[in-house]
Amino acid sequence: MDATPNLTVLERSRISPPPATIGHRSLPLTFFDITWLLSPPSHHLFFYHFPHSKSHFMETIVPNLKHSLSITLQHYFPFASNLVVFPNDSTFTKKPVIRHVEGDSVAVTFAESTLDFSDLTGNHPRKCENFYPLVPELGSAVKESDYVTLPVFSVQVTYFPNSGISIGTTNHHSLGDASTRFYFLKAWSLVYESGGDESFLANGSPPILDRLVDIPKVFEDRLKQTNLEKFYQPPSLGGPSDRVRATFVLARTHINGLKKQVLTQLPSLEYVSSFTVTCGYIWSCIVKSLVKVGEKKGEDELEQFILAVGCRPRLDPPLPATYFGNCSAPCIVTIKNVVLSGENGFVIAAKMIGEGISKLVKNKEGILKDVERWHDGFKIPARKIGVTGTPKFDFYDIDFGWGKPTKYEVVSIDNGGLFSISASKESAQDFEIGVSFPSMQMEAFAKIFSDGLENAIA
Repeated sequence: MDATPNLTVLERSRISPPPATIGHRSLPLTFFDITWLLSPPSHHLFFYHFPHSKSHFMETIVPNLKHSLSITLQHYFPFASNLVVFPNDSTFTKKPVIRHVEGDSVAVTFAESTLDFSDLTGNHPRKCENFYPLVPELGSAVKESDYVTLPVFSVQVTYFPNSGISIGTTNHHSLGDASTRFYFLKAWSLVYESGGDESFLANGSPPILDRLVDIPKVFEDRLKQTNLEKFYQPPSLGGPSDRVRATFVLARTHINGLKKQVLTQLPSLEYVSSFTVTCGYIWSCIVKSLVKVGEKKGEDELEQFILAVGCRPRLDPPLPATYFGNCSAPCIVTIKNVVLSGENGFVIAAKMIGEGISKLVKNKEGILKDVERWHDGFKIPARKIGVTGTPKFDFYDIDFGWGKPTKYEVVSIDNGGLFSISASKESAQDFEIGVSFPSMQMEAFAKIFSDGLENAIA
């Protein structure tokens, strides 16, 4: 059996939808999906308390996970499909699609780890490299005569002797956003727990696979100019480094304190939400931590914050919540370094993030009015920091019958320039913030984060 340090592969499987349930089907990419065509894969980890034997894991958990995944793929066939791109088609007559052929499958790895389950599931700084063996590779691209195919989803389930289980997932971002992943995982866990899809069909919400968004010509032009060679080799997570990851919890009292601090200084500000003050606060803490460790920039140099704003309810007509795929618009905020790293940097950051979101969603002609200029901000030379995830979906509610997750980790923030935000394990009213930095910067960030909260609730 295959082995890497601290990990032994127990079984490699290919899981398909039940025979003759899908056949040959294709799902064209919308312009929302094409935006993510060259983005790094998304890596996520769910840890579950599981104080049982290896034999119980292999004889009960493994077959039930495979069976329930197969049934779930019957309803979510794109997860068991391949992304097909025509890199040499300069006329863009052959658009990218997610294509399913009878017999296509998801690669699922079952493994055993000797890593410390309690350490991995803590909030304290932990070595990033310890998480990488727990998330699966997406799979290799295959070049055909005039097109390239790439798997879009893979799974790894890892057993920690008598202590826990982790479920790691990797998906190509063009497959779908947080909403699509959430509803798929909810369906899989519901099918696993009930043993079939009757409960899912009765109580769940099957995905809406109809393509309800056209591709504006501006995106066709952009794709023609895109170097699709990068598509052949999606980046993998790195090996040993000085990088550590940690989780910081913003309790509701802290979030309310941050809101109060913003409104005290800017009482006429129209748009102040828990999300905007959290993003502004974390952004300012990150920049200040970089200054603390000596990564200085000129006062007039620019800092940028990037977030994705959900579009499903904001289109005309609105799309259903279970619409399958990506459906978000980029919001890019730019501030001078001297302002963001200053005493009032957080307040100004929260103000500008709120105004950026408000301008995007309140456009009288619709959120898609300025779609041709959505990505202009990326061209501005600035240090870019973004947020991934959303507290709107409670990923701690993904319960396969072993109880709610002990810990949820967004491993792909290690690719750099990102932090994650999600609903907290203890309360959906609180936020969990996942960050990944070199160890010295993590120490600086932790102090700046803590000191700032003391001032906010003082």
